[in-house]
Amino acid sequence: MATKGDYYEILGVDKGVTQEELKKAYRKLAIKYHPDKNKEPGAEEKFKEISEAYGVLSDSEKRSKYDQYGHAGVDGTWSQEDIFRGVDFEDLFRGFGGGGGVFDIFFGGRGGRHNGPQRGSDLRTDMTISFEDAYKGVEREIEIPRTETCPLCNGSGAKPGTDVKTCRTCGGSGQTTRAQQTPFGQFMTTSTCPTCRGQGKTIDTPCTKCHGSGQVQKHRKIKVKIPAGIESNSRMRVGGEGEHGTKGGPPGDLYVDIYVKPHRLFKRVGNNILLGTKISFTQASLGDEIMVPTVDGKVKLKIPAGTQPGATYRIKGKGMPNIHGHGQGDLNVKVDVNVPKKLSEKQKELLRKFAELSGEKPAKENEKGIFEKVVDGVKEKI
Repeated sequence: MATKGDYYEILGVDKGVTQEELKKAYRKLAIKYHPDKNKEPGAEEKFKEISEAYGVLSDSEKRSKYDQYGHAGVDGTWSQEDIFRGVDFEDLFRGFGGGGGVFDIFFGGRGGRHNGPQRGSDLRTDMTISFEDAYKGVEREIEIPRTETCPLCNGSGAKPGTDVKTCRTCGGSGQTTRAQQTPFGQFMTTSTCPTCRGQGKTIDTPCTKCHGSGQVQKHRKIKVKIPAGIESNSRMRVGGEGEHGTKGGPPGDLYVDIYVKPHRLFKRVGNNILLGTKISFTQASLGDEIMVPTVDGKVKLKIPAGTQPGATYRIKGKGMPNIHGHGQGDLNVKVDVNVPKKLSEKQKELLRKFAELSGEKPAKENEKGIFEKVVDGVKEKI
């Protein structure tokens, strides 16, 4: 499917559909397009499409993400196997054909999904980093519990020196099949082999380390390199560091959700950084050169004469690095004018003289003077 269609439209339902209505709609379409019944060209692709739509919409979390962000909210978070995990397709298809057919059609091995190599499950973990680490990039070591191939039996599940035998019940397919007559015609009902539990093999003498499972639980330390410029709530994929596969299947992936702690001075806005700083009334009026902090040290900032409260000045190239390595944002410094709350008599007298030179009438005792007017003016702009 080159371009994915709307999941609701694919199943012929509206966005307010209930789970029961959703299940009925899917069953109806699945019966029509199931490859065991429909041999027309394109039927299998259509079956995949409606099954994927049901896999997403039948799960409340995936459905919520899809409703908010569309396909981007699903594709960037869950693999195709994750979409179907937890959906009881065997129950949905009971009486209509092989319950395991959905996984088999998507991931191969329709003769027995349990018998061939199986990819390991994906894992997810959280990591919290500082604002400075997000700015510079950092390498962190994390420890995760995961399932790995048993080192003693090399994943066979059998005690070393003993044989793994082909299941006599299913002949190694991992499934048993029988013909069943339904109102829709004859279907082949496929179910997991009860003898080998879908493995296609039987073990007489299990491995003493993994007890026949072929896998063991381990705590593995993994180094994760966080690139400079990463944003909070980003998800990183570490390929091949998920759970080990079975029967020689590839491992899953590890997904690391990154959270950046807020900084007491800086706020990130895209690739720019916002900083607030205070200057005196005199500095705002006459201008000055001050030192302001950046993530990697202090720099000079020229304050022009007549600077107004709330004015913002840009320091180019002192923002966050672009995560793709192209350029860097800016540091935007927002100025707040600090008006003194108490004045000496000498300071008041100087301000009155300033008022006279500015053409203002000297303040009477019951009137606001120049300083009070300045204070009011600054407050209005703040």
